Amino acid sequence: MSVLLAKDTRRFYDGGVPAREGAPAEPPDPGENPQIVLERHAEEGEEQFAMVRRIAYRDRRFGQLLVPADPESFRTDLTSVPAILTWLVPKTGAHLPAALLHDGLVHGAHEAPTYISSRGFVLDRVEADRVFRDAMVDTGTRVVRRWLVWSAVTAVTLLRDGGAGWSPSRRWRYRLAVVGTLLIVALLGAVASLDLFDVAGPSLPWMGERSWWQELVGGLSGAVVIPLLLGLTWGRFRIAGCVMGVGLAVLLHVTIAVLTVTWAYRLVERLASRTPFVAAGLGVAAVVAAAAVLLGRLVGGV
Repeated sequence: MSVLLAKDTRRFYDGGVPAREGAPAEPPDPGENPQIVLERHAEEGEEQFAMVRRIAYRDRRFGQLLVPADPESFRTDLTSVPAILTWLVPKTGAHLPAALLHDGLVHGAHEAPTYISSRGFVLDRVEADRVFRDAMVDTGTRVVRRWLVWSAVTAVTLLRDGGAGWSPSRRWRYRLAVVGTLLIVALLGAVASLDLFDVAGPSLPWMGERSWWQELVGGLSGAVVIPLLLGLTWGRFRIAGCVMGVGLAVLLHVTIAVLTVTWAYRLVERLASRTPFVAAGLGVAAVVAAAAVLLGRLVGGV
């Protein structure tokens, strides 16, 4: 398990460049640090990056892995994380070399690999996720962040292709475990919030009708124990299930708050772009209303 691995920064090194017209190939150089040289592209309104040079990683099982196989056609969005979660896992940081490596290792079942294995290995998504987790150790990524990130990509893997050679029944078993865990945790989180603020609705047994701090402690206890039990349904991926479940339960309210602010910002941005006069009028009205409320409170307080 990567939690027990020792950090080894020399596993990442410069991967060189393939031969180009008029220029010879530059082979990987284990004596040189990885050179992450990115070229920005705007494709269909989305920001993508090309890697000018390859990065090389010496995996503990598969040996040397080079990403990308073809720098001309390969594109990456850096760390693939929704915008509302970049406060938790930023696009760049210590984990970036591992994220670029993972982008190159993941490919469709019927697509050509976007990496080169010096030993001729072909990795499925499950193996690519494991390499990603170990590579984050070697980049110095903090323990909690790397397990959260690995759990998230594992959940995506289980919802999509899974591992090579998996039967349809096995794929659906894992999909149901992932979806069931996330839905149950989200539902219980919503009910717990209503219970804490004494809003009409069902009361959770571990919270009940108690003082607010006792209900809060009970809610936090449920947010840890129940996701851990649900995570066991993920089978061999139970660690990812437990981390994902507890992470969702604990961060649910923060995520909802960030999502609400993000949607409000996008709504205002769209309104200001399409109907600037209407947006200006609403802005003035909001300022006048806020001033009236403040003045009323000040006068009423005197």
